[in-house]
Amino acid sequence: MLKIWGRTNSVNVKKALWALEELKLRYERVDAGLQYGVVNTPEYRAMNPNGLVPTIDDDGFILWESHAIVRYLAAKHGAGSLWPTDLRARADADRWMDWAFTFAGVLRPVFWNLIRTAPDKRDHRLVEDGVRKAGELAATVDAILADRPYVAGDSLTMGDIPLGCHLQLWFRLDIARPAVPRLQGWFERLCARPAYAKIVDMALS
Repeated sequence: MLKIWGRTNSVNVKKALWALEELKLRYERVDAGLQYGVVNTPEYRAMNPNGLVPTIDDDGFILWESHAIVRYLAAKHGAGSLWPTDLRARADADRWMDWAFTFAGVLRPVFWNLIRTAPDKRDHRLVEDGVRKAGELAATVDAILADRPYVAGDSLTMGDIPLGCHLQLWFRLDIARPAVPRLQGWFERLCARPAYAKIVDMALS
């Protein structure tokens, strides 16, 4: 059985867990990172020298980096669904997986300041700047959803997974957001999926 290390409130761990759930794969999860420790032990560092989560062990094959894990799982188990068989559709999904890092980079200081930093230690300038930039980037996704229900076409693919995890934070944070009706509809479609509701759309912590 596949084994995955990582805590459930890590946005990067959520990506891998959501993919596992969508693919209906059996797995064992081990709490690791932040309050759980584990990641600095010699045993874990032998698997993942970065000391980060997630890491998977699939029958002896060790893999880390959340997007690499999602791609691996999709390619191995999700041909025609999470892993588009059409080359151009797959490249489109790949593009949005990589672009998700752009969105994550501007949202990260907002999330950390508002959720994981004591009120008297928050950097409100960073929050305001991040909120503005995240809103601008969200409008980019809203625009491409004008002619498709998901970022790479008519059905959910691996391209939606990283964005779905990062945008859940954006939609659930108590911040100002621009009107993005198509993106809102996409988010609601994700929330209606049992795997997303189980793994991703949880209270922020």
